[in-house]
Amino acid sequence: MQGALNRARFAIKSYSVDQGYPSRRRSLVDDAKFETQKKRELTAAITESRSETGKQHVQPPGLELINEVFINNANDASENEVRSTHVVVTLKKGVESLGQVLKMIEAQQGKVSHLETRQPGQGDGGSGPVLHEAFLTLDNMPRQNLLTFIKYLASEELGDLRFIKEMSTAVAGDIWFPLHISDLDFCTHVLTKFEPDLDSDHPGYNDTAYRARRKRIAEIAFDYKEGQLIPNAEYTDDEIKTWAFVYREVKRLAPTHACAEFNSGIRLLEKELGYGVHAIPQLQTVSDFLKKRSGFRLRPASGLLTARDFLASLAFRVFQCTQYTRHPSSPDHSPEPDCIHELIGHIPMFADPQFAQFSQEIGLASLGVSDEDIEKLATLYWFTVEFGLCKEGDKVRAYGAGLLSSIGEIQHALSSRPTVLPFDPQTTSLQKYQDQEYQDTYFLAESFRDVQSKFREWVRTHIYRPFDLSYDAFTNTVIILDSPMKGLFADVSSFEDFKSG
Repeated sequence: MQGALNRARFAIKSYSVDQGYPSRRRSLVDDAKFETQKKRELTAAITESRSETGKQHVQPPGLELINEVFINNANDASENEVRSTHVVVTLKKGVESLGQVLKMIEAQQGKVSHLETRQPGQGDGGSGPVLHEAFLTLDNMPRQNLLTFIKYLASEELGDLRFIKEMSTAVAGDIWFPLHISDLDFCTHVLTKFEPDLDSDHPGYNDTAYRARRKRIAEIAFDYKEGQLIPNAEYTDDEIKTWAFVYREVKRLAPTHACAEFNSGIRLLEKELGYGVHAIPQLQTVSDFLKKRSGFRLRPASGLLTARDFLASLAFRVFQCTQYTRHPSSPDHSPEPDCIHELIGHIPMFADPQFAQFSQEIGLASLGVSDEDIEKLATLYWFTVEFGLCKEGDKVRAYGAGLLSSIGEIQHALSSRPTVLPFDPQTTSLQKYQDQEYQDTYFLAESFRDVQSKFREWVRTHIYRPFDLSYDAFTNTVIILDSPMKGLFADVSSFEDFKSG
């Protein structure tokens, strides 16, 4: 039932347009910058909503309990601040609206120290739609801000809220982030980056059959939960022809344009999985292969996630991967990530254990940091994992997936036309980019080890959060360390350590 509701929303409504996202080609860096701006606007909107006469009649539920909460839990430093209160939110618009709820809490200076969900139940005595419940512990939230949040929650019909007396405490931190791989169920369906039925420049805009197929394939991602097998996508002859065109051209250029790790990875995929021009690999098959090689696994995605959610997935060695293909009229270019980009560009690189570890470290560095730091990390990801160059002897080779899956851009990047700068994380994290045409600036690393060591030092000296993290590969869990003295975050165990442990 929930899957049907999700599909209905997807068919008639775009989150990206509804939330103000422009329907043009966008990137992970765009999303990071836009999330920062939207959060500022959300704070202003919530404040403004308090003065809207049309919404003043909305009364927060459980006023008596609210008063009791403030009397019993008032912070010693201020009678107007609640030290800790526990709430249950029934999500009227489905579990995908939880992200909006959390952002509203943060906008009202609330701190979520505990979050868990309950198995969905039926509304209206069993005859209504399936509803999810989220249990939250809110700390140090100003009284007026809490009341404003509750009123806004009700007025926007996002959910019903009730207070409860007790809830076991769990994690600490100002910004919610996943602590277990299963929490990635909340890091998806936040937005679809770019939809062919909403942008007249998309090559599939006038192709109703293509648009309908995109929606059907997206249903797989909407319904998927952690731990399930990824359903196969049945590809058409035209889609396989598009895949074959790109695969053949990439294979032609790879020996002279791609790094050794990519060439090794593609050969291994051909040997182990039968990668080739005759069929598009299925995500579950590729995921099983990667898990044995580097500990990475795939998760189906309907489109591009927010930068924070996408990077958080990398922390658990999970790569969010689309299953649809680009429009057959434009085989050498796609205005958004598609499975051709990801299966040809990313997967051979994720098969390399050292590159996989570097990708995970970007993800771990993103957990719980500020929006501004998310922008920097997304920019670093863009100029390394997507568009990075490295040296091999006296040659320059591509290791970024955006280059490796783009026939035109990989030739552009290795020509004399763009500016190529030495890789430095601080400079790279602030570099302006454009995504309408080929990049005019790329960053050249001495080696993967050089990228990794410089990135670790940059995180240590430039990224702040009031706690450290440790990753347990055996349980797929992130452990919060209250103090750096209680553990070591600097190095994530490699997959070789995991296998020999």
